Amino acid sequence: MPRRLVLVVRGSKRQALGSARGEREAQRDERTARNGGRPATPGLGGLHAGLRDGIGFGGMSVAQTCVLTLSCPDAPGIVHAVSGFLVDERCTILESQQFDDPDSGTFFMRVRFAHADGAALDVPGLRAAFAAIADPWGMTWRLVDASERQRVLIMVSKYAHCLNDLLFRTSIGELNLDVVAVVSNHPDLKHLADAAGVPFRHVPITPETKPQAEAALMEIVEAEQVELVVLARYMQILSDGLCRKLEGRAINIHHSMLPSFKGARPYHQAHDRGVKVIGATAHYVTAALDEGPIIEQEMERVDHAMTAEDYEARGRDVECRALARAVRWHTENRIALNGAKTVVLR
Repeated sequence: MPRRLVLVVRGSKRQALGSARGEREAQRDERTARNGGRPATPGLGGLHAGLRDGIGFGGMSVAQTCVLTLSCPDAPGIVHAVSGFLVDERCTILESQQFDDPDSGTFFMRVRFAHADGAALDVPGLRAAFAAIADPWGMTWRLVDASERQRVLIMVSKYAHCLNDLLFRTSIGELNLDVVAVVSNHPDLKHLADAAGVPFRHVPITPETKPQAEAALMEIVEAEQVELVVLARYMQILSDGLCRKLEGRAINIHHSMLPSFKGARPYHQAHDRGVKVIGATAHYVTAALDEGPIIEQEMERVDHAMTAEDYEARGRDVECRALARAVRWHTENRIALNGAKTVVLR
């Protein structure tokens, strides 16, 4: 079956989401080669396999597509250079978004394209050809196959809603994930992982055992070649060292509109203060607690007639929506860092 491809370019190391992506691309290519040139079989159901292998409803094939996402210092001619490259490669543009940030002087662009004749795309050839285009503009870039699901590890504690939502969205093909493990400091949610056919790892953590627990986590990340770690209401603070190791490839969901109502029982704090809007924030994990670049925020209106439990129920919904969008945009390579902020090209 035809496969889709994604070409992703970042403007600088500061803007790149994770310095180890080149190595992970090589590992991804090796896994594909071992599988006869096809991406690995998904672990969350046949429907997911069909959607991601290019099978449409009614057996119709989906054309192979690529996405080129780039960021670089702004200058005249970038769009012309990119479109000229695509013309030379006999590709047609299906979708294009761009953003020019006058404050940072950085240009961002995302283009979805396919071969004009519907032919298969030569990934190594595209990489080699685009290098000559990217270098003069100061771009850094990467090329990945979009039909391959990103290898994701989900971390949880006792709250089930975000984990359950991510596993469900993955099972129906809405999220392009290969969930390789669920890691928790409590055993409570093992049944959800078991139901989805995902390995569950119980890694207890105390103040005294935190270094050992985080070392065990990194062993899993490295052994499973994890590309993204999702903190789906994982109620532990990661050490500065672990945050640095996972920089650009760890997303957290925070149970409020940052910055606001930090600490325990945030919805009860909001209720006590009579707020009219509650929300959730999905952001990249950094050593500065709850101050990483924000990817997505979701809100819900509340009023005086609601209880704290009503707030909490509404909060679960907004947390799921914000986190799912952030994970999807990251795994679709739509996000670029712009200083302490993000640019989401959608």
